[in-house]
Amino acid sequence: MDYFTREQIEALLDMEGCIRLMRDTLVEYAKGSAIQILRTAMPAAPRKLLGIMPAASAEAGVIGAKIITVFPDNFQRGLPSHQGAVVLFDLDTGSLKSILDGEAITGIRTAAVSAAATDALARPEARTLCLLGSGLQARRHLNAIRRVRPIEEVRVWDISRESVQRFRREMEASEGVPVLDCCGSVRRAVEGADIICTVTAASEPVLFGAHVSPGAHINAVGACGASNRELDSALVRSSRFFCDSRESCLGEAGDFLIPLKAGEITGEHLLGEIGKVLSGELPGRLDAGDITVFEAQGLAVEDLAAASYVCGKAGRE
Repeated sequence: MDYFTREQIEALLDMEGCIRLMRDTLVEYAKGSAIQILRTAMPAAPRKLLGIMPAASAEAGVIGAKIITVFPDNFQRGLPSHQGAVVLFDLDTGSLKSILDGEAITGIRTAAVSAAATDALARPEARTLCLLGSGLQARRHLNAIRRVRPIEEVRVWDISRESVQRFRREMEASEGVPVLDCCGSVRRAVEGADIICTVTAASEPVLFGAHVSPGAHINAVGACGASNRELDSALVRSSRFFCDSRESCLGEAGDFLIPLKAGEITGEHLLGEIGKVLSGELPGRLDAGDITVFEAQGLAVEDLAAASYVCGKAGRE
């Protein structure tokens, strides 16, 4: 049995390779050849969850689970919100193969999935990226989105000005792209942006339809749970709305479920899974003026695919 640390995973799980891998995994999942069940989320205390996410992939030859804690307020302590492990078993023998750091797997594959969705749904000429949130996922998303669109300007907003300023210094140095500090105004960050990624710990909307320009693409990543959301109902209602998993969206995605329960949208507003867009089975953007939303709940099949990729790169399949 092998154990992979965060440092080893970051060295082996390259973003370019992970984006390609996530495209293939999402298509495989949409076709039904990779399976999972809805995650079990056990509240341990207010805003503290333990999640268990099992899955199996015939393509990768693995079965396993991610076990992870979700503590959204950890940013106040300088700690990651998601921590845990991915456990891989051999699909043929059932033997334990590997245990991998869950924070590193989650961080890289989440941004890679958003990049795959952005490549499928954003306008080809998209140049301006807005990040609502300035933590680890904002950093990963900037790195990933730049690989599918030629980003020329980045705008970032967060409730913490210190975090935004640190993000600006680090990302201008590492990514070589101008970063605009929009800490004072979400509206200033959002208006005119081509691609918007919401990577916050918010439980109430931070992104409003009235501020989003026609033609924008949105990756809704941060909200976790049926009672939490980052997008307001007007934005959801005006968008072409896609998800990573229909089951997860209808069971966990407050961005969709809250306006659905209020009667502001119908079930048909969920157009389908991004894997079907990536395979060409389902149309994505129909017009340059469309607002598109990709609702990402995060899938265990993504974690297993990324973990198996790491094992393969290390020569330990």
